[in-house]
Amino acid sequence: MRRKNLEFEPLSTTALILEDRPPNLPAKSEEESQRHRQEYSEMVAGAKRREMKEAQKKKRQMKERYRQEENIANSMVIWNTEILPNWESMRNTRRVRDLWWQGVPPSIRGKVWSLAIGNELNITPELYEIFLSRAKEKWKSFSETSSVNENEECGVSLADRESSLDLIKLDISRTFPSLYIFQKGGPYHDLLHSVLGAYTCYRPDVGYVQGMSFIAAVLILNLEEADAFIAFANLLNKPCQMAFFRVDHDLMLKYFAAFEVFFEENLPKLFQHFQNNSLTPDFYLIDWIFTLYSKSLPLDVACRVWDVFCRDGEEALFRTGLGILRLYQDVLLQMDFIHSAQFLSRLPENTPAHALFSCIANTQMISNNRRWNQVRNTYIYIFISGNESGNDVIDAAATTVLGSDDVSETLKRCQSSLSTLTRTSAGQLWLSPDVLNVLFEVSPNEPVSC
Repeated sequence: MRRKNLEFEPLSTTALILEDRPPNLPAKSEEESQRHRQEYSEMVAGAKRREMKEAQKKKRQMKERYRQEENIANSMVIWNTEILPNWESMRNTRRVRDLWWQGVPPSIRGKVWSLAIGNELNITPELYEIFLSRAKEKWKSFSETSSVNENEECGVSLADRESSLDLIKLDISRTFPSLYIFQKGGPYHDLLHSVLGAYTCYRPDVGYVQGMSFIAAVLILNLEEADAFIAFANLLNKPCQMAFFRVDHDLMLKYFAAFEVFFEENLPKLFQHFQNNSLTPDFYLIDWIFTLYSKSLPLDVACRVWDVFCRDGEEALFRTGLGILRLYQDVLLQMDFIHSAQFLSRLPENTPAHALFSCIANTQMISNNRRWNQVRNTYIYIFISGNESGNDVIDAAATTVLGSDDVSETLKRCQSSLSTLTRTSAGQLWLSPDVLNVLFEVSPNEPVSC
């Protein structure tokens, strides 16, 4: 079949619309041929518009990339010449905090993180080598053990079993698998294995917990081996990380309760939707906190979250969580419990940094003139059955605070105050000392637990 002479270049197979029909089929009418030429012209014009739009998009992306590279270069000069040499005096200034929020230049990120995390544990590179040697000895002894059952018969503790070579190896293989640098044979496999093994010997009371490998891996990408271990050990020694990695239920519940206070104030509609679907923070926050978002977010975005975390402390972790919920609020409002939990455990791989940090910036972390730490520290946890009456709640609270079972007069005063209770998940209620001061005319200095 011979192609007609055309005034424009045919576009792939779409030009077939211009061809005559085979001889065994009725020929096209002039009207039909004209219509086909018009349709093809529209196809070509549409393709050219798409190509032009794509070219403009790439041009904007390249322009933005050059702008970012220029900003990073300028920022790095300021960090190296002004901030780092005068760290203690400048770290909390408004100028440095604003620069910090924009993202620390990758080339000095490790240095900034190390300074911000600190070394309260006074760990030295020599101490790291000592614990690394112990880890290698332990792995050698474990390799000679035939099974976990034999370990149990010998009285090996759970922490020791979890620090075994097999479990750490398994977790390392699942750490940033798309990078192919931490898996067996990769350039950072042995280094990550060493840092994790040394930590399990340094803190046998904590042992190895799944999720640690992501934190250690991010540090290894930005620091030398010994410095990565020092930062890793000190980071995990922070109250929030220690509460989660040691599975301190009481402290974890306190964090969840404080998070829900800010959740309700910032995103009341989504908060109520989650309440209606019984989707509590433990379903998504635990994984986020365990890995400091390095598993949930794209690595470059997660590193910026780490920047803010090193600047603002644990508050930044929960503020980031609220930022994620704000970013995807419209999507989550259309989902039920199962789909919401699955979505939050596997966030989109293309989560945009600019949009996320805009949502984080728009998240207010002040409740009744109190910041995150004040809200977290002033909540009192009272565990009750979901079927108990309001009087039983007040009875439990009064007994906890006053140490007395005779609370009939208190109940009369407090009957109308049950609305001040902050409910978290089923069977968990929280009272702040401000509320207790109204209810019981007391104001404890420290949280009381029962």
